[in-house]
Amino acid sequence: MTASLTSTRAVATPNASVPVTRVHLSGLDGLRAVAVLAVMVFHFTPIAAPGGYIGVDVFFVISGFLITGLLLREHTSRGRISLRQFWMRRARRLLPALVLVVAVCSAAAFFVGGDVIVGLGVQILGAATFSSNWIYIAQGTSYFDGTTPELFRNLWSLAVEEQFYLVWPLLLVALLLLRKRRTRIAIVLAIAAASAAAMAVLAPASGDATRVYYGTDTHAFGLALGAALAMLLSARFSPGSVAPPRRWLAWAGAVAVGGIVLLAVAMPAEDPFVTRGGLVLVALLTVVAIAGATEAGSWLGRSLDAAPLRWIGERSYGLYLWHWPVLILVAATLPRDAAWWTAPVLALAITTLAAALSYSFVELPIRRSGVRAYVADRRRTVAGSIGLLAAFALAVSAVALDPGKTSAQIAIEEGAAAVAAATARAQEAAATTDPAPDEPDLVTGDQVYAIGDSVMLAAAPWLQERLPGIAIDAEVSRSMFVAPSLVQAAVDAGTMRPILVLGLATNGDVDPDDLAEVLDILGPDRLLVVVNGQAPRDWIPIGNQVVADFARSEREVELADWHGAIAPNIHELASDEVHPGGPISGGIYVDSVMDALQRLSELPAPLDEVYDPSVNRVI
Repeated sequence: MTASLTSTRAVATPNASVPVTRVHLSGLDGLRAVAVLAVMVFHFTPIAAPGGYIGVDVFFVISGFLITGLLLREHTSRGRISLRQFWMRRARRLLPALVLVVAVCSAAAFFVGGDVIVGLGVQILGAATFSSNWIYIAQGTSYFDGTTPELFRNLWSLAVEEQFYLVWPLLLVALLLLRKRRTRIAIVLAIAAASAAAMAVLAPASGDATRVYYGTDTHAFGLALGAALAMLLSARFSPGSVAPPRRWLAWAGAVAVGGIVLLAVAMPAEDPFVTRGGLVLVALLTVVAIAGATEAGSWLGRSLDAAPLRWIGERSYGLYLWHWPVLILVAATLPRDAAWWTAPVLALAITTLAAALSYSFVELPIRRSGVRAYVADRRRTVAGSIGLLAAFALAVSAVALDPGKTSAQIAIEEGAAAVAAATARAQEAAATTDPAPDEPDLVTGDQVYAIGDSVMLAAAPWLQERLPGIAIDAEVSRSMFVAPSLVQAAVDAGTMRPILVLGLATNGDVDPDDLAEVLDILGPDRLLVVVNGQAPRDWIPIGNQVVADFARSEREVELADWHGAIAPNIHELASDEVHPGGPISGGIYVDSVMDALQRLSELPAPLDEVYDPSVNRVI
């Protein structure tokens, strides 16, 4: 994401005075453009690229390749590696844009207030120390959780890269003591394999995989694979070295780029395959793409060097830094009834302008002439100093105003507390409570088992009020993907009740096959209510259509139209426009569920029903 595209001419005799010669490695800016566009689309319009997060892994491989190539060329031309100079170059490359983004966006957050300043102090600390990923792990923050929209959540990947930049040069110096290049490459590949294996082993069977996604130890395989590729292709970093072209390599690289794009479109984050080989596959495809693009005379490299892609690739670092905090600030600023596309479009415009200005007036001048020369202009220094001081003063004020929890977090915690209290009361009263009267035409709480996400959790107090005795199993960040396993577990444990309320349409795509599997697991003697989703996310309309079509096609299924019921009262939701934020929105959620339950209770007995054991269903 941040590595330079320069290399030094190889010479026969190492000499510390050998001048640094710049060389362009074809196609890498284009690959950067593909990576940053994938990430931005994933954040701006997730439905278009549910796997766009893999752009970060493309960046990792490119960074490992370029940083290792830079170090190897220095060792070849000068006979040594200056760690001090390397780290100074990294700081000069990374810090100016990072300081600017943190200062400007933190100052803007002061004026926006509310949820966007929650945890801001810790986030700034993570940015300053390049430890964001480990701080988020320690806090239990989920990369895929929308209830806590951290302003600088995207800096986790920069932290992983910086930790690599700190440790890898030291390890490379030791590896260069080994004579055989083959041995060095084997060791680096072993490091990559160990990291990939750790991700696969430590990843949970279902649920949130943020620990292995954020962890440097479990997500370093892309950086290591890039480093191994640089060792294998070290001659490409020497402008005096020309190898005979291998046309097949460009074609292989093109197929790899196509594979990366396909995975960006077709590999959603909640798929267990992501941590059990999916991200490794992305890294391997990137290795092939780099090899094919940087080959001498490669048509793939020339194609990826097309002017628009190269322009984006050169500014990819700034685009990556700016896009996420800008999106969070814009979304928090716009009125809640704004069109769903307004925030992404406005955020894209602001991000592009900010990244372009930062590149032209901050990053590039400092990279070319250094910090001292940059600040030599007194007018620029005075104006910049005043601006930064003002921005950081506002940032400090924003940190001081941190409310501690977002409105969605408060609602979810209150719901979780209500569920826990109800469970305790039910256990205490189980021995003395009289059985519920036999009312076949009415639905009572003891007949209902509910499985849901954080939306259901936030609505739990009102569900319990209207349906005393309801059993609620709800957790943050769940998606419909895990529904079959959760339902099967409840059936196997004997805790499933005659009616299941399923509310998992918020956090990703809804697959009709998952719904059909849930119905099969429930069997012929149980009924199902499916709650649709409400969120300012692109996948919601499609998922809601799937849920509605499924409910219409199955006699024993009813739709709880939470989306339609809350639409006139979006302002009653928490600030994220997802979770019930009080008794009005909570009551609307429950009303949508009760309406569906009432329709189920009024179903007439089916005519000539026949149970087919082959499908475990009444037909």
